[in-house]
Amino acid sequence: MPTKTNIQTLVRENVKKLKPYSSARDEYKSMGTDMVFLDANENPYQTDVNRYPNPHQRNVKDELAKIKGIRPEEILLGNGSDEVLDLLFRAFCEPGKDNVITLPPTYGMYKVLSEINNIENREVLLSKDFEPQVSSILDNADAHSKLLFLCSPNNPTGNTFSEEKVEELLQEFNGLVIIDEAYIDFSGKESWLSRLQQYPNLVITQTLSKAYGMAGIRLGICCASREIIDILKKIKPPYNVNQLTQQRALNRILDVENVKAEVADILKGRDQLFKVLMEVSYVEKIYPSDANFILVQVDDATARYNQLIEKGIVIRNRSTQPLCENTLRFTVGTTQENEKLIAALKSLT
Repeated sequence: MPTKTNIQTLVRENVKKLKPYSSARDEYKSMGTDMVFLDANENPYQTDVNRYPNPHQRNVKDELAKIKGIRPEEILLGNGSDEVLDLLFRAFCEPGKDNVITLPPTYGMYKVLSEINNIENREVLLSKDFEPQVSSILDNADAHSKLLFLCSPNNPTGNTFSEEKVEELLQEFNGLVIIDEAYIDFSGKESWLSRLQQYPNLVITQTLSKAYGMAGIRLGICCASREIIDILKKIKPPYNVNQLTQQRALNRILDVENVKAEVADILKGRDQLFKVLMEVSYVEKIYPSDANFILVQVDDATARYNQLIEKGIVIRNRSTQPLCENTLRFTVGTTQENEKLIAALKSLT
């Protein structure tokens, strides 16, 4: 981003003027553990969840900051990454006026959120090798282009985008560049978190749903400059991450060795699945993957999908996506699940 660009010029005027809701737990400053709480109209009887949760999720943020090498004030947590993404739309995009740019084939919620928020979605297809087409992206951008979404490693293709292309977009795009790193823990490539201080327009989203195995608790992570995080905090619901989610998230984040072991097993399973797929006659192309899934082109995706369903295996048919004709997406499972998939694949004719 050119140094003359100010983040405040991207923010919606009503958000600039907004005075955020102040909860009881925002106003109270801790003075010790032996306190009587009669401030929030809660039920006083202990159920473990009778009190409102920490609105700023400080314990979780502190541990995430240590792991990711950033400061807690550079982190915003949401009810899944979808809430984090929605907050970006609502903070920076004026309905009926501004636009965002997405790069199909990609994660479908970007388009859904643009429609919900009445924001024009300008789609610029990836190249045939699933890379951002920088010149086309910049040609499609104008003064009202507020957000650019880069999913890297990309869903459904599995590849990590070229560092040079992403760097050029960070330098030339005059809005926020959101890099969705939901699958970064399965990649050998470095996270863009290490460049957070270098680019004031960089926003990185991650999740506990994939490598951490916490999809059921719905915890999304947004990392950006303190200035951007403070803007998002103004509009987030006061207690958007519940107490049970915070507790489960903290326990799992601290379980470092088990998480590493599970990721290593998934990567081993991915490599094994690659080798098997190369020997399957109806597989026409296997795309490289930095994620916990593999995209494969087959002779007839619909037929193969239905055959696998009949054998009790659910995968994803991605053939409706641009550049993804006759493709299936296989998520890497446990050793036993992968063995069942492999046996089914070999049995099909």
